[in-house]
Amino acid sequence: MLEHRLKADLGGGDFGWLKAKHHFKVTADGNPAHLPLGALVVWNDDKIAPGSGFQMHSHESIEIVTYVLEGAVTHRDSMGGQGSTEAGDVQVMSAGTGIRHEERNEGNVPLRIFQIWLRPRQTGGLPKWGTRPFPKSDRAGQWAVLASGMPGDDNALPVNADARVLGATIKAGQRLSQVISVTQQAYLVPTRGAVSVNGQRVEAGDGIAITQENMIHVEAIDDTDVVLVEVF
Repeated sequence: MLEHRLKADLGGGDFGWLKAKHHFKVTADGNPAHLPLGALVVWNDDKIAPGSGFQMHSHESIEIVTYVLEGAVTHRDSMGGQGSTEAGDVQVMSAGTGIRHEERNEGNVPLRIFQIWLRPRQTGGLPKWGTRPFPKSDRAGQWAVLASGMPGDDNALPVNADARVLGATIKAGQRLSQVISVTQQAYLVPTRGAVSVNGQRVEAGDGIAITQENMIHVEAIDDTDVVLVEVF
């Protein structure tokens, strides 16, 4: 089953420094139809103005994966973690027993990120943060595992969740497939242009929730990048 979430139906808002679209219901006035998919509870498409960002605040018992689409995000946290993650790369923060952090756009161009929140497999644990660049060739025309809590994904950033975050860069006309067990759930978003997912057209800004499917076929209508989260 495919549930197409159109960008026009997403929650969020324009706060001046932040323009946000919520693929899942985050606030009380969010779209009530956009329910979590297992451990996947948040997927925000955020555009952050230069010189602004999320000030120091706290989290606990959540896994936050940030995929940078445009610009660079600067991270600082109460455990001493700090660094910058650029477009096409990923950072992961495990909040564990509790961590304070800030995420800012210290560049001169707008910053656009996907914020993906996953419920942890187990609560507690030492908070931590990590980032790494991913060679673009690794996902040219194929899936690359960017963050994962699943066995065997040793080259991915680790998360404490039964989930996997994948990315792929595909040219117009290229087609990728991915086995999705009927017991799994998944969510896919193209970053630009449009793709066809099992015959359904999905444009940039839209998302598509995938349940009770054995396989997904993703065909690029335009040159694009796609991000896929699998939940086990």
